[in-house]
Amino acid sequence: MDHSVESNVERTKSPERLVFFSDAVVAIALTLLVLPLTDLVPELAAEHKEAVDVVLEHRNQLFSFVLSFVVIARMWWGHHRIFEEVRAYSGPLVYANFVWLFTIAVLPFPTEIIGSFGTNRFAAMFYTGTIFASSAAQSALVLIIRRDRNVARSPDSVTDLWLGNNLLSTAALLIAFVAAAVEPVLGYYALLLLIPAPWVARWIVSRRADR
Repeated sequence: MDHSVESNVERTKSPERLVFFSDAVVAIALTLLVLPLTDLVPELAAEHKEAVDVVLEHRNQLFSFVLSFVVIARMWWGHHRIFEEVRAYSGPLVYANFVWLFTIAVLPFPTEIIGSFGTNRFAAMFYTGTIFASSAAQSALVLIIRRDRNVARSPDSVTDLWLGNNLLSTAALLIAFVAAAVEPVLGYYALLLLIPAPWVARWIVSRRADR
């Protein structure tokens, strides 16, 4: 009898529904990114513009769409890997996940703003700040799994390298946010700091292991 009750408790804490719901939110966010671009087509057609003008006259919108698509895809992949290591959800995990989902759901809004206003300081800060908040929430998910053995599939679910990569990515996005406050264009270029973050994390972990 006790085993049956324990089994039912485990089933109710299965993360599957949380994962399915999160995937649905990400899919909707990705769809919303492209809707402003599709709205441009009938507008330009009504103005008797050439089809190529959709691209040539709206490069900023196209750039912001591609950038945000890559950002959300990268975040989703990290989220997918995180939940592969989740055995059962907890309250803190659910709350952190909803913060992450909020940032993903919001991202199409600042994406549309930077597509329309480009190097405006508020637009750059809103955009980089949203991505920073998303990365911070994702880092919180990793920390929760690392510290709560009731959540993690195994004690070694989250390695030092994995944690370091998440924390350094969040730090890089914080730099991008600060840079955007100083000079909007620098904020966008600072997003490139995400590229070397995994290499730096690997170097730091290897140095610590050698000591």
